[in-house]
Amino acid sequence: MNTIEVIIENTGERRQVEQGTTLAELAGLLQAEGKQGRTLTQLPDCQNPILCALVNNEVTMLDYRLFNPKSVRFVDISHQEGYRIYITSLCFLLYKAVKDCYPEVSLSIEHSMSDGFFFRIMPRNQENEAATPLPSQLEMARTIREHMLELQHKAIPFTSRQMLVEDAVKLLENENIPETRRLIGSLSQLYIEMQFLGETPHKWATKLVPHTGVLTQWDLRAYSAGFLLQCPDPKTPEKLRMTVETPKLFAVFEEHHQWAKLLHVPTITDLNDVVRQHNEKHLIHVAEALHERKYATIADMVGQRRGEVRMVLLAGPSSSGKTTSCRRLAVHLSVLGFDVKQLSLDDYFLPRERTPRQPNGDYDFEALEALDIPLLNQQLQQLFAGEEVAIPTYDFIKGEPYFSGKTLQMKPNSILIVEGIHALNPSLTADIDDNLKFKVYVSALTQIAIDQHNIIRTSDNRLIRRIVRDNKFRGYSAFDTLKRWGSVRDGELKHIFPFQEEADIMFNSALLYELGILKPHAEMLLKRVPQHSEEYAEAQRLLNFLELVEPIETSAIPPTSILREFLGGSSFEY
Repeated sequence: MNTIEVIIENTGERRQVEQGTTLAELAGLLQAEGKQGRTLTQLPDCQNPILCALVNNEVTMLDYRLFNPKSVRFVDISHQEGYRIYITSLCFLLYKAVKDCYPEVSLSIEHSMSDGFFFRIMPRNQENEAATPLPSQLEMARTIREHMLELQHKAIPFTSRQMLVEDAVKLLENENIPETRRLIGSLSQLYIEMQFLGETPHKWATKLVPHTGVLTQWDLRAYSAGFLLQCPDPKTPEKLRMTVETPKLFAVFEEHHQWAKLLHVPTITDLNDVVRQHNEKHLIHVAEALHERKYATIADMVGQRRGEVRMVLLAGPSSSGKTTSCRRLAVHLSVLGFDVKQLSLDDYFLPRERTPRQPNGDYDFEALEALDIPLLNQQLQQLFAGEEVAIPTYDFIKGEPYFSGKTLQMKPNSILIVEGIHALNPSLTADIDDNLKFKVYVSALTQIAIDQHNIIRTSDNRLIRRIVRDNKFRGYSAFDTLKRWGSVRDGELKHIFPFQEEADIMFNSALLYELGILKPHAEMLLKRVPQHSEEYAEAQRLLNFLELVEPIETSAIPPTSILREFLGGSSFEY
């Protein structure tokens, strides 16, 4: 019997295993030993069913066979990679259930929501008046849900197979997923990995769980003009995510989804076609004009409350383009005759020794309590009273504020733009009359998808932006940014997203063409992430995604574009 050494990262042990052992077999052995107490292999960081593994820090399905020495970390739904493949596998389960129950319809998974994914079901040939009308939403939701439960209880295996691209295209000819077939057919590679649920083929952006039997937490219901697939909470996977109604955010998703369709670029394949036909400049002009129109609309809304509103509070998550949005909105407000002043919440950070800390001891710069709220409210009241105020500047290297001589004073026609991640939190400006405030929420809500069933998460769009910006302006590597991203996301979930519906208006800062612009810059940085780091898996996932996108020349974007905040070359000062 030939054996190889495998390092089990969950426990730190080294173990000899027979060549050809699958990850599933190894995981089963470790868990059995842990239950019997014979070894220290209880896998303490896998309290839920094991879904996949990081093999040499690459995400790998459990049917993978070990033939050479490897480093293996098993993960469950509480790990970001485990949660990601759980959600993807759940979407595959949905696709198969819809296909089985209603073979003449088209499924479109359109965007994420606070507790899951919004999707629509439409007749495949909508122009065919003779087509059989669809059942009611409630009936369809009930039928699909029941069939998903049947498939779940059967524990049908998810598998993958490497095959020639031309064979994959033929395999998909009988599937109702034309965008997927087009995308695969346009690839320059010879082989591609295809996934299967039983005998049903598809191409997904991530790996998959072992079988449908582990997909135990989910629900499906009718929602608006479509349906909602509810997903579990990774921190408490025995429960579904809490439902939080976000009608304003949903309306923004719907608006921009329609724009993507109207401009004929709903998917990556469509964007690539535009680039290959050398029509990207027209797309850039239209996308930028849409942004300009939205800024003008926001300024007009503020103008309609002239004499009442004294400040615009502008918030959004990391890399949403808040700073450029402030600058461009200021221009439009100036056109309306406002004397525009600007204030950054970053200048109101407390001295480092007074900054709150996270449970692990790190400074919590994302917390509202990291700001000098009393000073901010005092100075806002002074400004609105017409007083001249000395504004602090924060020295991020020394970790303390100082007064450089910068002052602000508001005139009768002045309006103040206050920008920062906490700007919409009512506790930030609790001493200020709400009638004086106009609230704007900015986020990059990705407008295009990979195909009908593989959406591009808005957080991925922002992460790619941040990787490029952090390297360009802060000297951080992609590894540095990826390492911090989990903490940034936790801060957003806690301090930003709960207040997004407080906004008077939401602005989608995503641009239909931006992935093509960011691709070459991000790829170069992601390829430098070392394989021995946990961040390598995330870097490879983003690289695999960006590989699908045709690059666009950076010089084509204007100096006022929000993308210049991340790439450089902006006509605004930051």
